[in-house]
Amino acid sequence: MKLKLRVPTWTVIIPILAWVIYWGKSIFPGIGYSVILAIALAAVIMTAVHHAEIVAYRVGEPFGTLLLAIAITVIEVSMIVSLMLAGGQGTDTLARDTVFAAVMIILTGIIGLCLLMGGLRFSEQSFGRHAVNASLVCLTAICVLTLILPNYTTSVFGPVYSTSQLIFIAVVSLVLYGSFVAVQTVRHRDYFLSPDAKGEAPIAPPTKIAATISLILLLVCLGAVILIAKSLAPALEQGVAYVGAPKSLVGVLVALVILLPEGLAALRAARKNRLQTSLNLALGSALASIGLTIPAVAIVSLSSGMSVTLGIDTKSMVLLILSLFIVMLSFGTGRTTILQGIVLLVIFSVYLFMTVIP
Repeated sequence: MKLKLRVPTWTVIIPILAWVIYWGKSIFPGIGYSVILAIALAAVIMTAVHHAEIVAYRVGEPFGTLLLAIAITVIEVSMIVSLMLAGGQGTDTLARDTVFAAVMIILTGIIGLCLLMGGLRFSEQSFGRHAVNASLVCLTAICVLTLILPNYTTSVFGPVYSTSQLIFIAVVSLVLYGSFVAVQTVRHRDYFLSPDAKGEAPIAPPTKIAATISLILLLVCLGAVILIAKSLAPALEQGVAYVGAPKSLVGVLVALVILLPEGLAALRAARKNRLQTSLNLALGSALASIGLTIPAVAIVSLSSGMSVTLGIDTKSMVLLILSLFIVMLSFGTGRTTILQGIVLLVIFSVYLFMTVIP
């Protein structure tokens, strides 16, 4: 019997409720309103990704995972830009902290969990090495060019790019990501296709009406995300400062909220023995996160006159290089076990610990 994707009632109610909560700031003053806003933000992000999934199923693979990755990036950019425009000390490093956190969460946290859960359930899992290699080649290049290279330029002192360098790196990031998309969707589309898991009921694509409704609601959700994130920005920064944590924790929290639904989708795919789909989701999100966010932030920076710090510190460089190296070794044979997942999760725990206690 075929399963058919529909638009659940709750995915229609939540966007409307989020807008009502946003306009009800006079009804819920003080810290209580901030808590309600945070809950509404998490709920509307989950809803947005659900609608993106419905549209993605209508489009088909590998365009579906590509659409999901872009939807996550739009939400990420919206939150970063909203927080930057809201002002406050340390906003010049927010884009860097969020992008770096997203890459580390995906490479070590999400992929580590997928390999661990898949290994526990199926002992070994296989995937297409060509697809993973293509993703990691582009991801490594973009990470080094946007997060590490700014520390070693001499035109401007400090871990920042000059105006011309920022424009050039933004264009380079778009070229790299665009090339990856062309390979994923046209040139070598077969590399990224995943065979159906055995014993699963096939899923029929949603109807045109359902996909259209989801597309409209997706736009409504994105609008709510932008406005709620802007309203929540001061409370988030004050909360991090209150507990005495580094300001980089704001970027980690933003990335965690944004990547939660994507991580759950990748984990579900791994538990169904669809490791290829899981890796497409994870690595595609990492590439879209950094390949599209940096150019978008660069445009905001150049148009508004705000400075943007992109270079990460030495400790973060070590963790990033270690993560990329371990991931490349883990995917070198085309098969994975729980061991790779455990190692990646250990690195993820070190990253979180060093972020809170640098």
